[in-house]
Amino acid sequence: MNFSRSNPSPRYLELQAMYRRMHQKGEEFLGVPAEKTFPGFSLDAQLSRIKALIARSGADTLLDYGCGKGQQYEPRPLTDDAGVVWPGAIDYLDIGELVCYDPCYEPYNKLPAGNFDGVICTDVLEHCPEQDLPWIIGELFGYATRFVFANVACYPAHKRLPNGENAHCTIQPVDWWVALVQKVAQNHPGIAWEFWVQSSEDTAAGARLVEQKISG
Repeated sequence: MNFSRSNPSPRYLELQAMYRRMHQKGEEFLGVPAEKTFPGFSLDAQLSRIKALIARSGADTLLDYGCGKGQQYEPRPLTDDAGVVWPGAIDYLDIGELVCYDPCYEPYNKLPAGNFDGVICTDVLEHCPEQDLPWIIGELFGYATRFVFANVACYPAHKRLPNGENAHCTIQPVDWWVALVQKVAQNHPGIAWEFWVQSSEDTAAGARLVEQKISG
C-alpha cells in the first residue's frame, strides 16, 4: 500500500503519539527531562555542510523539517572552523528567513506554507517508519526550490520510545538509503541534494562513525 501525507501508515500515527509524549515528559528510560529531549542540537554537527550549500546555491530562506524543540536557533555563541565566534546559528548560516517544523512539538507542528530555497532534515529520517519514508522524503523535495540536505543514522539510538523500542525505527544499510533517496530525487529535477549516511563500525579501539556522502 502506498502511504502519503493524507494517508500515513498506522505506524506513523503510533510513533507521532509517542514522540509527542517524549516532548512533554522526556525520555523516561534514560531519565532525560522534557526540556532536554529532542532539543535540536544535532544540527550543530551539520552546520558547516549546510552553510556551504547555502553559499553555493545563494539560498536565503530555509525550512528545518523535524526541528525538535528548535533550541538550536536560540542565541548562543558558535565558533566556526576559522575561530570566528557567531551569536547564533542563523547568523552563522547567513539567511534571511528560517521556518521550523516538527509534527510532534506543538509550537512547530503546523505544516509550512509555500516553498523555501533550502530544506534541511537532521537526525530525523531514521525515526520514521520505512513504509512512510518515500512520501516524507518526497515532501522534503517538494518544499525546496534549490536544495535539500539531510543526514541519516544506520545504527541504533541511545534513546528509547515510551514502549521500550529503540528510537531509530528504520535501521537499514547505506546502500538501501542511497537507492531510496535517488529514486525520490529523480522526480525532482533541478533540486540539488546532499545526504550524509552514517554507519557505525566496530574496531579494536571501539565503535567509530563512518559517513558516506550521496548527492545529486
